[in-house]
Amino acid sequence: MAHHRSAGWLALAAFVAASVLVGCDPPATTSSPSSSASSAVAASTPTPSITQTSSAGEAVAAGDAEAVRQLLNTLPVKGRAPKTGYERSEFGTAWKDVDHNGCDTRNDILARDLTDKVYKPGTHDCVVASGVLHDPYTGTTIHFTRGQNTSTAVQIDHIVALSDAWQKGAQQLSGDLRTQLANDPLNLLAVDGPTNQQKSDGDAATWLPPNKAFRCTYVTHQVQVKAKYSLWVTQAEKAAITNQLGTCS
Repeated sequence: MAHHRSAGWLALAAFVAASVLVGCDPPATTSSPSSSASSAVAASTPTPSITQTSSAGEAVAAGDAEAVRQLLNTLPVKGRAPKTGYERSEFGTAWKDVDHNGCDTRNDILARDLTDKVYKPGTHDCVVASGVLHDPYTGTTIHFTRGQNTSTAVQIDHIVALSDAWQKGAQQLSGDLRTQLANDPLNLLAVDGPTNQQKSDGDAATWLPPNKAFRCTYVTHQVQVKAKYSLWVTQAEKAAITNQLGTCS
C-alpha cells in the first residue's frame, strides 16, 4: 500500500533500536560516530549540501564512545548566538510529511517508537490511535491514547532543540535544511510529555534525561545531529558531553 512505511523506515527503526541497546551505565545505552567522511546517518535521511563527518550507524552499533568523542572534537566551539529572529516557522511547517510516505512526521515517530499500536481506522495505518511507550527519558511505561486531553502525555522531542540549533548555526542553513533538521528521525524521539516540557530548549550543559541509562544514547545523538547539520557547541556543552561520555562503556 502506497501509504505504508518504506523499507528505509524499517532500517531506521533497526538503527534506533541498536542505539538504545548499546552503551553506558545500566543496560540501555549507546555511543556512535567516527570522524570519517561518509555517513551512515546520511543514508537514512539524504542531506544535500551538508558536511558529513561521521559513519554514525556503525559506531552506534559498536557502542564506541571514543568515536563519539572524536566526532565531538570536530565540532566548532563558540558562544551561543542571539535568539533574535527565532520562530518555529523558520524550521518549516510542523510535522510535514517530508519523506512523502503519506504520514506526517509525528505519526511516523509514534509508529517507530511505540509498541502495541492501534491505528485510527481509515488512515492507511498512519494515525496512531493508541500504543505503549517505554519512555527513554524516565524509564517508565506510558499508555498513549490519542485525544484532545490525552495526546500530550507522549510528545515528540527534538533531541537538539530547534531553538538551540538556531543559536548554534541553523540560522545560516537554508530553509529546506532547517525543515529537514526539524523532521529528521535521528533528532526525534517519542518521550514523556511533562519531562519534555522540563527540558524545554536546554542543551547538554543544562539538561540530561533523568534516566541515567539513556544519557549516553542521548548525547551521542546530539553530537551526530550537530555534526550532520554543521552546528556548533558551547564550551560548557562540550564539557558536559565529554563528562557523560566518560561514563559510557
